[in-house]
Amino acid sequence: MKFRAHDTFAIRKGWLHKGMRYVFKNPRIFVDKSINQMDELGIGANMVKALRYWLQACGLTVETGSTTRSQEFTPFGELVWENDTYMEEDGTLYLLHYMLASNIELATAWYYFFNLYSMTDITKESFINDIKSYISGNNPEPISLRTLEDDFDCIVKTYLSNDNKNNPENNTDCPFNELKLLSSQEKKNKIYTKSAPTAGSINPLIILAVIINEKEKNHCDNEIKISKLEKDENNVGKIFNLDNMQIAYYLDKLQNLGYLRVVRAAGLDIINLKTRLSFTECVKAYYESLSS
Repeated sequence: MKFRAHDTFAIRKGWLHKGMRYVFKNPRIFVDKSINQMDELGIGANMVKALRYWLQACGLTVETGSTTRSQEFTPFGELVWENDTYMEEDGTLYLLHYMLASNIELATAWYYFFNLYSMTDITKESFINDIKSYISGNNPEPISLRTLEDDFDCIVKTYLSNDNKNNPENNTDCPFNELKLLSSQEKKNKIYTKSAPTAGSINPLIILAVIINEKEKNHCDNEIKISKLEKDENNVGKIFNLDNMQIAYYLDKLQNLGYLRVVRAAGLDIINLKTRLSFTECVKAYYESLSS
């Protein structure tokens, strides 16, 4: 479990591209003591730490080595760098969000928020009360109240646009707010609610990529209950706030494309995957579809 590794700094537009660009040039950019990272990256010391963290939490890089550490692109990071270097495509943002919200080890609060926290009216107090119970049963070390408050505030900043976006100097928006996965129900009382993207706003291949990745991680066969897509941790229902009807919409799209077959007979509600694409191959197919 990891909390507050962002040092209160949410991802900002252009940050992930900048971080990958410098890692591409020098895999030891974040650890080389002969380099002034603040001068190189043009951001403050705490922001440097945050950027180093976000690259890993979003599945773009991984740190290797024990005595001489360095960062390298993950297979997913390679695909993003090769196909959407500036991370402008919605599909890239949805995949980055998936990587972050399913990362229980590096982004525990994000994982808990999307997979386990089920309150309709979301407040800081209710979230902290819930996650404290989760932590007490799964982590031997106590986590401070301030740390959990900072994580909640950073989640909100990740998915909601800030109020000063018309002032370029105060534009600290995270690109994930474009996904509309969180909305402000009562701004004055700071009450929020999870929201689903409008129908059709997620490319079906992104949905398929997540389904395939969860299948690979859990060593499942090609026959999957639709209820598991909706209710299982890290799958499309939890990660993208989709209900059964919304999932059915995307499954129909994927069936029409020949990637799977939906079976709704004799009490069965399952899908049979008809593709042998791996997760990375599916992501690659998504990027190829953009230019076709």
